[in-house]
Amino acid sequence: MKSIKPGRGPSGISFIGSVIACVFGVIWIVAAVGMGAPWFFPLFGVCFVGLGIVQAVYNYRNATGENRYSSFDIVEDGEEPDPLMPHAGGTPARPAEESGFCPWCGAPVAAGHKYCRRCGKEL
Repeated sequence: MKSIKPGRGPSGISFIGSVIACVFGVIWIVAAVGMGAPWFFPLFGVCFVGLGIVQAVYNYRNATGENRYSSFDIVEDGEEPDPLMPHAGGTPARPAEESGFCPWCGAPVAAGHKYCRRCGKEL
């Protein structure tokens, strides 16, 4: 499996944007409470602050940490099944005889079976 990771520069910029979102959320809360707004208006600011903190921690760790989070994982056929294949109605990439896995749900398939035990589709 290969991974694609975000760069340190974009993560650093996103960290700064997250801090700005937190400051905006605090200003929103103070202004809403000061104006006597209904209870859900300050709550909107709390959501901004909460999401900003989570994003700031995530982006700070990506910008400064030794092991960054992966944005995308690239997997080979058979390493990991596609969870949407049975619902999408797509055609399988490789037959079960070649890969040893059901092309629809990714379950292991014994040689010679005509149907998948997990999803019931014909192989």
